[in-house]
Amino acid sequence: MKSFRDKRRDGRPPAKDGAQQARAHDNRGAARSEAKPREKQAGSPDSQPAPNSAPRILARRDGALPAEQLPLILEVAPNADYALLDSGAGQKLEQYGPYRIVRPEGQAIWQKALPARDWERADAIFTGDTDEEGIGRWRFPRMPLGETWPMKHDGIDYLGRFTSFRHVGVFPEQASHWDHMAGLIAAARRPVKVLNLFGYTGLASLVAARAGAEVTHVDASKKAIGWARENQEMAGLGGKPIRWIVDDAVKFAEREERRGSRYDIILFDPPAYGRGPKGEVWQLFQDLPALTDLCRAILTPKPLAVVLTAYSIRASFFAIHALMRDTFAGMGGRVESGELIIREKSAGRALSTSLFSRWVA
Repeated sequence: MKSFRDKRRDGRPPAKDGAQQARAHDNRGAARSEAKPREKQAGSPDSQPAPNSAPRILARRDGALPAEQLPLILEVAPNADYALLDSGAGQKLEQYGPYRIVRPEGQAIWQKALPARDWERADAIFTGDTDEEGIGRWRFPRMPLGETWPMKHDGIDYLGRFTSFRHVGVFPEQASHWDHMAGLIAAARRPVKVLNLFGYTGLASLVAARAGAEVTHVDASKKAIGWARENQEMAGLGGKPIRWIVDDAVKFAEREERRGSRYDIILFDPPAYGRGPKGEVWQLFQDLPALTDLCRAILTPKPLAVVLTAYSIRASFFAIHALMRDTFAGMGGRVESGELIIREKSAGRALSTSLFSRWVA
């Protein structure tokens, strides 16, 4: 699905005006990379239209619930590549490589710790409409900046990009999941297949591939896939086995179940609301249970982990924790749930960015 990630921050439902939705959908694509992804070969399974499928029938599974660990708070601290410098009054001040950036942050309801002069040194400030679809523009108070700039994560090069949806192509709080996944891949000492649904610009896929996994990366946006391919080449990982697939995440997972394709690790980071490439509509609370069930169905006989991240704050992490434990009943292992946070450099406060729940074998 193409996600309105700003909506994931406040959990508000989509605008009821269909024309507004269509414009936001189109602008979302325009904000992303203009690089065109390579076309799939004619006749490949992923190029074929999927048959219309009936709603997935869900039934509660027998078997003991997995063990649990909660709350688990996964923290990202300031580092040379990224730092949350300060936050407050509905904004956050971040350092992305060479650039100091100011963006809206609804959860920063406290007051700023750094003096105004530190915020005024920003290289880029997101301005404009941050409600509903959150479309706006970037202002560059010091000097004009290009659309993209080189960035790093743990030695992996990638492109930052100023988009009209205030995002820059990476969600730093996810680094905790990436490190955990890389550790699982290394410890497995066997071939590992990773599926990254709603994969966006590909940092998780690149981390998995560098760790030695065979990766399938799925996103509904051709522009996001183009950006992800750019990142792969920029990172020097062009020879790594990554399949880049433009598709609706649910439809792709359904076809994988029918084909008998299986994965050892599955990451899924669904939006609160989104649309697929053929107009498929995604609503988090309505559709998440069936997708979670699908993820279980396409695991290998000896799976390693399934990681769910949810940016909608209308729910407690206990809700997705209960869903994951129910879905993985009888599988053993453990479900770990909590929040992803970024530790602030100025006053040491923690900015919560999302909820998560992960099943680990």
